[in-house]
Amino acid sequence: QVQLGESGGGLVQAGGSLRLSCAASERTWRTSNMGWFRQAPGKEREFVAYITWFTGTTYYADSVKGRFTISRDNAKNTVYLQMNSLKPEDTAIYHCASTPRAPSTSQRDYDYWGQGTQVTVSS
Repeated sequence: QVQLGESGGGLVQAGGSLRLSCAASERTWRTSNMGWFRQAPGKEREFVAYITWFTGTTYYADSVKGRFTISRDNAKNTVYLQMNSLKPEDTAIYHCASTPRAPSTSQRDYDYWGQGTQVTVSS
């Protein structure tokens, strides 16, 4: 079973940057497509970005396109989310997730989830 653990969250001022990391416990993760989702207080969890395992193809939600970058290091079993030009509306708990199936923007298609890391952006 794949276990995922996020780190790198924190408090940052608007316009600042953070880099989130998601480490996986199983080597089989490298054949999994990886996604980042976030959940703000009182709101449903929403898709942020995904990256495919084979080609490294990426896809972003419109709300973060041009500001966030997802990447992966298969040698370290880790996926990253570089977040620049942060806005107060980016405040949320960020979760990474993995799926052995086709990459997706739907959380229902992901099998394994991390516990999440809090990102707070002050205005």
